[in-house]
Amino acid sequence: MSHYILFNDEFFTSDQAIIKASNRGFKFGDGLFESMRMCGGKLMFAEQHADRLRAGMKALKMEGYALLDEYFLRQKTNELQRKNKFNGNVRFRLTIYRDGEGLYTPQINKSGYLLEAIPLEQATYELNQKGLIIDVFDEITKSVNKISNYKTSNALVYVMAGLFQKQKRLDEAMILNQHGFLCESTSSNIFVVYQKQIYTPALSEGCVAGVMRSVILQLCKMHNLQLVEAQINPEVLKEADEVFVTNASGGIRWVMGYGRKRYFNEVAKNLSAKLNALI
Repeated sequence: MSHYILFNDEFFTSDQAIIKASNRGFKFGDGLFESMRMCGGKLMFAEQHADRLRAGMKALKMEGYALLDEYFLRQKTNELQRKNKFNGNVRFRLTIYRDGEGLYTPQINKSGYLLEAIPLEQATYELNQKGLIIDVFDEITKSVNKISNYKTSNALVYVMAGLFQKQKRLDEAMILNQHGFLCESTSSNIFVVYQKQIYTPALSEGCVAGVMRSVILQLCKMHNLQLVEAQINPEVLKEADEVFVTNASGGIRWVMGYGRKRYFNEVAKNLSAKLNALI
């Protein structure tokens, strides 16, 4: 079933062909994106999404980032939600691409955008009832550099991890950085609870600076929960008490098993309740 999408301020149905063969996002992965969630008509954490989007566009030397503020995100997501007559619980993906011609070297740095929307049933972030089964994907690692923390359109490492995940019948695959330490998962940031301490890979480990990751960091600070941003050896997965993953669309999801190892979900449950209190 096709929904409406918003492409550079114009509505189209999602089955219409709108992207030209010269589109740099398509040809070179020259762009970035934000996944966002609306709960009960309210775009969650719009300020954090706008901050990361602008920082990412700046890092990619794209023009027009000053216009993509919190107001822009709220306005455009509201317009698309109303156009689709969705109930106010929606998942959005905003893709920003460098517009214009050129080969590897762009002729201009102007940007264009595409906003997509998918309706959701739940008005809150629901903690998964059945825990996830994970494994470590080590065929390709993620490099650590100046753009590692942004959600760029260059997503082949996640695609390959997704294929590994499907082949092994997993719910999520853990991705390592170039130094062999835990980085993130196929679609989320990672948190590990070990000896009553919560750990998450530091941004210097090359993980995406997830909006939900920063919300969890804030929640831990507010409620005096010990959280350390660190370099994490994947071996700790065999010893940890809990593992959970987070993203802006799904909130918190707890992991049940890694190989023969089984985990609890007390910290994940506790944080999930605190997260929903923010809605």
